[in-house]
Amino acid sequence: MSQGNLIFNALRDFAEKVTEKMSQPTQGEPEEQLITPFANLMGDFARALNWEIVCVGESHLSENMGIPDFALNRNQILAGYAELKAPGKGALASRFTGHDREQFNRFKVIPNILYSDGNEWALYRNGELVGSVVRLTGDVAVDGQNAVTLEDTVKVESLLHDFLLWEPILPFDRKGKIDLKGFATMLAPLCRMLREDVKDALKNPDSPLIQLAKDWRQLLFPQAEDEQFADAYAQTVTFALLLGRTEGADPLTFQNAENVLRNEHSLLSRALLVLTDSGENQEIAASIKLLLRVISAVPTNAFQELEDPWLNFYEDFLAVYDPQLRRKAGAYYTPVEVVRCQVRLIDDLLVNRFGKQMGFADSEVITLDPAVGTGTYLLGVIEHALDRIKTEQGEGAVAGQATSLAENLYGFELMTGPYAVSELRVSRALRDRGAELPTAGANIHLTDTLESPHTKPPVPPAFLQVIAEQHKRALHVKSNIPVIVCLGNPPYGRHEAITEENRAHTGGWVRWGDDGEGRQIIPVSEGASRNLPAILHDFIDPAAEAGYGLHVKNLYNLYVYFWRWALWKVFEHQTSKGSGIVSFITASSFLDGVAFCGMREHMRRLCDQIWILDLGGEGRGTRQDENIFDIQTPVAIAVAVRSKKTNPESPAVIYYTSIEGTREEKLRTLDKVENFAELNWEDCPQEWHAAFRPAGTGDFFDWPLLTDLMPWQHSGIQLKRTWPICHDPGTLGVRWQKLLNSEKMRELFKETRDRKIDKRCDSLEGTSQIPLSELSKNTSPPKIERYSYRSFDRQWIFADTR
Repeated sequence: MSQGNLIFNALRDFAEKVTEKMSQPTQGEPEEQLITPFANLMGDFARALNWEIVCVGESHLSENMGIPDFALNRNQILAGYAELKAPGKGALASRFTGHDREQFNRFKVIPNILYSDGNEWALYRNGELVGSVVRLTGDVAVDGQNAVTLEDTVKVESLLHDFLLWEPILPFDRKGKIDLKGFATMLAPLCRMLREDVKDALKNPDSPLIQLAKDWRQLLFPQAEDEQFADAYAQTVTFALLLGRTEGADPLTFQNAENVLRNEHSLLSRALLVLTDSGENQEIAASIKLLLRVISAVPTNAFQELEDPWLNFYEDFLAVYDPQLRRKAGAYYTPVEVVRCQVRLIDDLLVNRFGKQMGFADSEVITLDPAVGTGTYLLGVIEHALDRIKTEQGEGAVAGQATSLAENLYGFELMTGPYAVSELRVSRALRDRGAELPTAGANIHLTDTLESPHTKPPVPPAFLQVIAEQHKRALHVKSNIPVIVCLGNPPYGRHEAITEENRAHTGGWVRWGDDGEGRQIIPVSEGASRNLPAILHDFIDPAAEAGYGLHVKNLYNLYVYFWRWALWKVFEHQTSKGSGIVSFITASSFLDGVAFCGMREHMRRLCDQIWILDLGGEGRGTRQDENIFDIQTPVAIAVAVRSKKTNPESPAVIYYTSIEGTREEKLRTLDKVENFAELNWEDCPQEWHAAFRPAGTGDFFDWPLLTDLMPWQHSGIQLKRTWPICHDPGTLGVRWQKLLNSEKMRELFKETRDRKIDKRCDSLEGTSQIPLSELSKNTSPPKIERYSYRSFDRQWIFADTR
């Protein structure tokens, strides 16, 4: 029998079996009537083409809105997924409604998925229809074999060929090299799909992932919630597989990737082994298989052909994977001009202030980036320090000094994605200069910087020892390593409201101390300790005593926590040698905000001198200024230095300069800075609470402040979103209708912790309101009222508490 006849008969048998099942007096769910006939059809199709096709049924999770009914492997390689619908529903996504529509939106990330209700067959790649929908002549629910004609068979066969022969298509540039931004954009949704599958699996009390999450918390992040574990799981697996592939794992399997990573990336290697144990990941197999399939398509030498391929990769990845997490984590690539400027200024102090003639390469200079990200600052230090050695001592001295430098560079990172990238980049940069790395590899640690240094790590089983050692080594650095230089670009941004569960993410030990109630417990001898307020109180208490207690809420910002931690680590910790340097680029609100007067006082007491390079960048209001980052918050570089004999009763001298112009002009200016003498500095006031800005001159500055005349201030009405505010009430009406008629209602609404489209809220009059998600599409807009948006800025607003 010819191949065509075999397939024709296979399709007719499929239709006959569906009709038989649909004719039974007792039936299950309609779409389930297609499961067995479809699997048999694929078996017949495989025999006709002499292929090996295996249909792997996927477990249905209602919380997960379903995962595809089948994963199809052709010749032991994942070909794609199949999703079956009840006969009559069709396979055209534009006709889907309700649950089916939500499910399709979730499956858009799948690069090759077949939809069928038995009558209609459609192929989708990344949410886009490939070709056209194929429809049988008859109805498989009632017509049996007569539902299929020879013409139908030709069309279905062609579509199945296209589906089963799928190969991931990677983006390449005109030079034939992989387009990293395009690949990051392709990879990110698959990682997000894995994260969501893990989150859903954790809702099942019988899931083996629950114990795995418990072990992960105990070993690395004691207060991590399920959401943080799911994110860590997804990013760890994704980047471990990607690094394994780029390091030569071929073919790409979990075992091969683990073997390749074992020597120089021991944490990722063991984490991949533990997280992808076959007994643990059955619930999330669909997502993991898809990641393996796509990453396997990356040529093993693709990343090696590019110069510093990881430079922007993680930022591009995170922008698609989770833009909100990107903002929350402050994961914005730091321009190299900024990094080089900070590194050169610090080196100037090390050589000319501290007498360390080799700067960062001096054996006594220990450098830490507490929010290392993808390693840009440590790479800047490596480049600058070893270029100095080459210039002053010759090429032959570089390898030895690189080995010494490798011992003295440290980095902390909370997220596994950038951790993996930074460990790889720093390791390669040092090895390329001839360094022999420490036994445990580069000193990049996956850890929460703000976790208590007094944490007692648990004793794990032997097979988890490698992961536990990571936590132990990070705690050792926090407690025992005397850091001289702390530098970087820590995250900045206000965090969510405080709950009992999220204290690790709202300041951690810096704000809440060792007891979780705001007190640190300091061991003084065996079995003895003393209690002190958490170290953030050194910023809070002076502000409260000065009458600014209402404003200290502005201190609850990630960058403030990192500033406080770095000052403690370098200048105040028991391992401190007295002298040291802290240099961060952060939001500039601490320069003159009243809430930060205690922060400025504490910095003045700890330091001798502080230099401020104000980079501006205000992206709001009428006097906007280009920012060097893709954000609207003004930023500044600060360099704080302390000698061994600082007098805490003598305030540090503050120097200020402003870098102005366009983004490119600011970066060019920074890139030319070699030392402090090249910038024009202005002195700042010396009063303890005074701003880190020069005092103005003239009669105007002798006038009382508006805040002195009106001492009570309040932030007023806050919607946490701007779309319900507009200069024109008609436009608000248009926005309302667009919201109610959108399939992306949650996204357009811009949900927050306290406001979601399905949450009930009382009206301004105290009556219960229908949640937005339950309103009909033609519901009239709520009351629109006049609103004082900003000073002298009258707008219109929805007077609606939802």
